[in-house]
Amino acid sequence: MTSRLFARPGLLAPLKAMLSAIMALALVACQSTELTSAGLMSASAPRAASSLASEAEIRGQSTLVLDYASGRTLHEEAADGLRYPASLTKMMTLYLLFEAIGEGRLSLDSELVVSENAASKPPAKIGLKPGTTIRVCDAAQAIAVKSANDVATVIAENLGGTEEGFAAAMTAKARSLGMSRTLFANASGLPDPRQISTARDMATLGRALLSRFPHYAPLFSVTEFEYGGRRFKATNKLLGKVAGVDGLKTGYIRDAGFHLAATAKRGGRRIIVVVMGGEKGRDRDAKVIALIDEYLGAARFAER
Repeated sequence: MTSRLFARPGLLAPLKAMLSAIMALALVACQSTELTSAGLMSASAPRAASSLASEAEIRGQSTLVLDYASGRTLHEEAADGLRYPASLTKMMTLYLLFEAIGEGRLSLDSELVVSENAASKPPAKIGLKPGTTIRVCDAAQAIAVKSANDVATVIAENLGGTEEGFAAAMTAKARSLGMSRTLFANASGLPDPRQISTARDMATLGRALLSRFPHYAPLFSVTEFEYGGRRFKATNKLLGKVAGVDGLKTGYIRDAGFHLAATAKRGGRRIIVVVMGGEKGRDRDAKVIALIDEYLGAARFAER
């Protein structure tokens, strides 16, 4: 499916109407965040134990299958082992972006300024130029589909003032969602030894992202999109090929291996499958497919 979700005629207005109806959730005490003129800054960042980072396993393998409706764990292998989350990190970047929109701090048409720092990030990226701007709707699409590192930093700097400030807000939000073994140091998942998480925490995040912001779910099922005269294909290769798969996020850095947090629905039941530490992308994908078939049954047709 080729799409620019927010650019479709007649779709932007309903989305805006839905967003205006979303009530801001109160953030918990010392884990609260506040969007000010200086950006989205953590009121008091949680005291994550930095010593945990030293326990993260290089290319450690973890698996977790979660029933979406109940939150019940159906299958797990080393699900609490500390791993480098790579671009699964961007699920939290989008969570905070969607939250800011829902609270009226931004709109889908708001322009985010691109700094030299953001533009300099390594691929995957969409090639933003310093001093230009990108609309929030395009930024969300670029993160969900292409996993663009330059866009992740743009979001972080515009909402957090600095990427470090935004990362503190990400970690605070993680704690409020029950992600007890996650620490964020940047918005993209680019290599940083302090950036750690687990398969269980990433499944928790994926479920929270979809349940709180279901109107954005179509973003994650898009197989390609156009921006700036270029066409970008989705990093999730299961989309359009495996029945019922309609998201969510891939990830890779050398020390992490190949990750995928996938959501799939068959026969009216939805699950979230997280596989971390695949040696190769095709091995990771094969494991995710096998788990989907095991817990949803072999597919005879694709459901939407």
